[in-house]
Amino acid sequence: MPDTRTATPLIATKDLVKYYSIRGGVLMKEVASVKAVDGVSLAIRQGETLGLVGESGCGKSTFGRAILRLEEPTSGEVWFMGENILAYPKHRLRNLRKEMQIIFQDPFSSLNPRKTVAQIVGEPLLIHGVRNRGEREDRVAELMTLVGLQRDQMRRYPHMFSGGQRQRIGVARALALNPKLIICDEAVSALDVSIQAQVINLLEELQANLGLTYLFISHDLSVVEHVSNRVAVMYLGKIVEVAPSRDLYRHPLHPYTQALLSAVPIPDPSHKRAHRILLKGDVPSPIDPPSGCRFHPRCLYAQKRCSKEEPPLLENRPHHRVACFFAGQVGA
Repeated sequence: MPDTRTATPLIATKDLVKYYSIRGGVLMKEVASVKAVDGVSLAIRQGETLGLVGESGCGKSTFGRAILRLEEPTSGEVWFMGENILAYPKHRLRNLRKEMQIIFQDPFSSLNPRKTVAQIVGEPLLIHGVRNRGEREDRVAELMTLVGLQRDQMRRYPHMFSGGQRQRIGVARALALNPKLIICDEAVSALDVSIQAQVINLLEELQANLGLTYLFISHDLSVVEHVSNRVAVMYLGKIVEVAPSRDLYRHPLHPYTQALLSAVPIPDPSHKRAHRILLKGDVPSPIDPPSGCRFHPRCLYAQKRCSKEEPPLLENRPHHRVACFFAGQVGA
């Protein structure tokens, strides 16, 4: 895909934290917390697609929602267009919604079954001051065409569309207010493979034409490789590796990234796969994560230092950061 990035970050997080309290006892005091996102610092440049990958439950979706303040972060900073939006009072958030939107995973449950497509896609316009019904419907018709649907379909209800068409409606709704940033939260994982390709091509076309910036959250590494300029790998609430897409897929440095990539299916049966890396044990609980490096209980190369010290996310190669004391010393 063409690289139209600038060097300016559109959005950046600094030590972003999101904990969920667990309460118990007669007085319902906090007895523990789920450390869903724990000190994540990432920047997304204007016009690029940053892929965010990791196992289920690692905190990917929570990170995306925290950026949008759909989930209020516990601490940290989120800088959007040069301003810390976590300092915004509630009355300033409405204008911010115009600039940042989300495409949800399930294209059916995210659409109100009682409303027509014209009402669903037009609702953001109504909320943000477009009171004239004719203007709203003209904009909805324009968006329907933009995402590959027919204008006359805007009178239908969500159950009258296929899964791929419903996701296109979700894309149209996200585009209604001309946002700069779109969070794609597993936006194609609920679709058939052929429909996935169509929606991905649509997202890339829209990005090229409208100058959009994407945070593309997915567990499917094959999809992320295709759509992303850079990829960040998340494990148990922490970022363990960030690199340009081609560099990360060809030369992964973190043992967790290496294990993930070794599990990606290869469609060509004549192509010989490199050695499959089987991780031992299960993902630790985010309620009580391991000390030191959070991956060390499952790592094939872990040493005593890994259980005591947390490795910082440092640049090991140009533009390639990894949180591992022995990055580059272990075999891919």
